[in-house]
Amino acid sequence: MPNFNRRKILVMAATSAASTALAACTSGPPRQAGGFVQTAEPLPEPLPQPVVSPSFGDPRMMYAAMSDDGHDIPAVPFEKINPKFYRQVVPDPTGEQPGTVVVDTANHFLFLVGNMGQAIRYGVGLGRQGFEWSGQGVIQWKQKWPRWFPPNEMIDRQPELEKYRARQIPRTNDWEGGMQGGVSNPLGARALYIFQDGKDTLYRLHGSPEWSSIGKSVSSGCVRLMHQDIIDLYDRVPDGTPIVVTGGLSSAV
Repeated sequence: MPNFNRRKILVMAATSAASTALAACTSGPPRQAGGFVQTAEPLPEPLPQPVVSPSFGDPRMMYAAMSDDGHDIPAVPFEKINPKFYRQVVPDPTGEQPGTVVVDTANHFLFLVGNMGQAIRYGVGLGRQGFEWSGQGVIQWKQKWPRWFPPNEMIDRQPELEKYRARQIPRTNDWEGGMQGGVSNPLGARALYIFQDGKDTLYRLHGSPEWSSIGKSVSSGCVRLMHQDIIDLYDRVPDGTPIVVTGGLSSAV
């Protein structure tokens, strides 16, 4: 059960439209920054040349089965995915400062900018919500194996999801309910929460069990990565990392 009080996060009311837009992207009730810094933090120290393991460039190793915090993640059948969406080091097309995350919605890529004119590139899948926000923000906080809270409108359409409805515990700021984190959870192995000017944008970077959606636009969710890729990204970016979401990187392919 998540304890939002422990994170000093205040629950704020969401409009029906916002709730509908969240769909599989939602991992809990919308939040205000609360005890978090209310404005964008300074850029993290510049990253060195992207640090990569010997497995980089070998999809058999990058997307092999793995165990993470007690969860067994299956191997990705990478042969069925366009190789341009494999995790790889590429010339940086963004022009952003080292340490910045850039989501290119036009080409279904996510870049982590390094030094020396290079970046680590990941393939992503985009839901409807993945196109509904753009601009600059910060990765305010991150969560491993997050719970998924479907919006009320989705539950109304799919009564079998009732057991996952978010319920506030009386006289507290804590919530219960939701789908337990796991390999089949729509949010996958990790979720990164994007804030702008101290407020939750409802925009997420998250894992997904649906590897076949990488490089595609699907019906729901924000920006989804394969389990193995979201774990790699999670380990590379600290809280406060700047993020830019754009559809204008024509030179990214």
